Amino acid sequence: MTSSAMSSSRGAGLAKRLELRVGGAGDALDRFEAAWNRRLEGARPLPLAVLTLPDLPTFLQNLSPARWALLARLRTLGPVSVYELARRLGRNYKNVHTDVKRLAELGLVERRSDSRVAVTWDTVRAELRLSD
Repeated sequence: MTSSAMSSSRGAGLAKRLELRVGGAGDALDRFEAAWNRRLEGARPLPLAVLTLPDLPTFLQNLSPARWALLARLRTLGPVSVYELARRLGRNYKNVHTDVKRLAELGLVERRSDSRVAVTWDTVRAELRLSD
């Protein structure tokens, strides 16, 4: 798994978008090279948040339909406790806790100091290429 610019600090007024991709480490190296070349040309690097998973099975394992539904519902609800999220989803607390933990590890969910969780992204876009 590779990622870039996974912090949640972005400019005011800018939509926060996370791109999910399936690919190898070369994807991250390509992004680095593009940013390096932009900098050499005197241009500012483009803000980019990307999470790259190595293959489709890993992608689907980590971002199951239940986890996509959790992300969408959490984005709608705003910051809530895991217990409240499980209640609103009508799911078992332990399963929701496991899903939130993994989504937080991936940078899709943010754990807050007040024990609430939230989705800080406005858009999560997935890209699956059929060939390199």
